[in-house]
Amino acid sequence: MTQNKGKFGIVLPIILLSYFMILLDNSIVFTSTVKIATDLQLNAQTLAWVSSAYTLTFGGFQLFGGRIGDVYGRKRVFLIGLLLFSFGSLMVGLSVNGPMIISMRAFQGIGSAILAPTTLALLLDNYHGTMRARAIAAYGTTAGIGASCGMILGGVITSVFSWRYGFFLNVPVGLLMFLLTLRFVNDNEIKSASRLDIVGTLLSVLGLSALVYSIDGASHQRLALMIAIVSLVLFVYVERMVKSPIMPLRLFANRQRNSAYVARFFFIGAAFAYFFVTTQALQRIYGFTPLMTGLAFLPVTIPQFVGALQVSRLSTKIGNARLILIAVILVTVGVFLTIPLGLNRGYWIAIAIPMVIFGVGQGLVLSPLTAEGVANTDPEIAGATSGVVNTVHQFGQSVGISVVVALTSGVHNFSTRYLDQLLVISVISGLSLIAALVLLRSEKQRLR
Repeated sequence: MTQNKGKFGIVLPIILLSYFMILLDNSIVFTSTVKIATDLQLNAQTLAWVSSAYTLTFGGFQLFGGRIGDVYGRKRVFLIGLLLFSFGSLMVGLSVNGPMIISMRAFQGIGSAILAPTTLALLLDNYHGTMRARAIAAYGTTAGIGASCGMILGGVITSVFSWRYGFFLNVPVGLLMFLLTLRFVNDNEIKSASRLDIVGTLLSVLGLSALVYSIDGASHQRLALMIAIVSLVLFVYVERMVKSPIMPLRLFANRQRNSAYVARFFFIGAAFAYFFVTTQALQRIYGFTPLMTGLAFLPVTIPQFVGALQVSRLSTKIGNARLILIAVILVTVGVFLTIPLGLNRGYWIAIAIPMVIFGVGQGLVLSPLTAEGVANTDPEIAGATSGVVNTVHQFGQSVGISVVVALTSGVHNFSTRYLDQLLVISVISGLSLIAALVLLRSEKQRLR
């Protein structure tokens, strides 16, 4: 059943809260790693796998998670994703050693990989016209605010209670969403009549997981990269040959969507790298506690929320492409501004003021990027489209953080390293700016 009478009903809150839960959990880890390492007696390499195990499965199963909803029904797959994610969250919170938390984080990542694309596909199923545009705007807003709020809540929960509560919180929320979905969400009316592409699924999981590991792994990264390249080349070949591909290649026949994918990839890479390095800088340079570090991101979160409220009005007035361009310019300026201001000016001038500019840009950009990424797609491949959007999102995050860390690892003075990291992040954001210009140009050509 679709919503067309000006009221979103309960379906949109279910979708947004489920998506928010995934994003929140992903960011909470940033401010909880030190406590996790202390409680479970993890060394640096094992601790890295607490994040990498989740990233590996979340990134590797995205296309699979999106496509199975097309084949077997979005509601059914969404319910399975909720159960997997909630159970994984419970077991992460109950973990007593390194192997347990790593394996459960991987399990949790599979649940997230099913949930993330299915939430967007359900949104496309249930809303049309102006209602869909408004729903996508809310979805994009959730993507940004979930990441920012995770930084704040992670610091508060870790300091006041325990890092375990950040994961336990998902269990009652997930079960509530499960019950509400059973009661209020109808399945998609259009299902693919074909079977799941098994060969393509296996190659996509192997290729994407190996690609994630080649970025985030601690050893044998070149071997993983070779496996990823071979698997993904075979994957593209298979997708061209089979009748029911897990990733229909016609998704990439549209220049508008392609530009949105590229812009999203580099923007997310810049944004998450900024969160990652700034979290460390606040603690290492200014001596902030985890609680103070979390609260220090309020200058991002509040302007981001305010900016997000203006998206529908601005996108209607100036168009998505222009709005994306303006937003990415603000993000790039916000990241770069700390460099000329200088860290010796203190948190409020050197960090907080640039955060405000960054936050406004982030609040404006994700909603139109999401709208452009799913534009002009057929209903029967909505899940696959959503899988591509979320895959780009996840890989942008992994690549951005890894590139920034790799390029600045040789700088030993932490203050100097942080400024160098901001410079690299500004360049990555600049690449998103170029993609936004291409998107704007393609939109002008389409309207002629």
